[in-house]
Amino acid sequence: MLVLALLAAYGRTERPAQPTPSRPLVGPSVRETAQCLADLREIGVAYRVLPDKETGPGCGLVGTAQLVEIGVPVNNLTAVRCGEARAFVGWIRNAVAPAAYQILGSELARVDSMGSYACRNTVGTAGPARRSGHAIANAIDVGGFVLKDGRRISVLTDYRSVDPQVAAFWRAIHTSACKRFGTVLSPDYNAAHQNHLHLEDDSANFCR
Repeated sequence: MLVLALLAAYGRTERPAQPTPSRPLVGPSVRETAQCLADLREIGVAYRVLPDKETGPGCGLVGTAQLVEIGVPVNNLTAVRCGEARAFVGWIRNAVAPAAYQILGSELARVDSMGSYACRNTVGTAGPARRSGHAIANAIDVGGFVLKDGRRISVLTDYRSVDPQVAAFWRAIHTSACKRFGTVLSPDYNAAHQNHLHLEDDSANFCR
């Protein structure tokens, strides 16, 4: 009986169960990404297009690029969704750089970011765990700026500066960020953001 059972098993022709396909990431359409990349080219931004890929549950890259040259050096950036990149470039060029020169009296030399893409959940927020905008490369954290006169203006040490010029600089660029990004989180939001500004291209209309 055992032999017959084994022979019957080997003779089965049913297909093995297929793994359940993962739900595709929601992202910008091909047309939206193409238009966004054209916008970046139009304003002289150099970038490298990255392939779409899923990197984990709720994590991945759709319509992303890596910024190569935006007019001022930016460190620690990897994959960024094109819409986020476009908003970020506009903010740096039209808000941060002018504010540095007009308010602080020095040209902007470098932007110190704390990264863009990371497959992780949000931190420092109440409620059930949920994926961060960083998990889909749709957010950039900025830790500070270096000026051509050698000064470094950081979120951690200078965001609440008593220096009126430094305080005015932060107010100006924070106000501008809130007009360009859907979510802006600063040290005014919670302790998890004491050392950076979180800039996310979504439709949340949340600015703290």
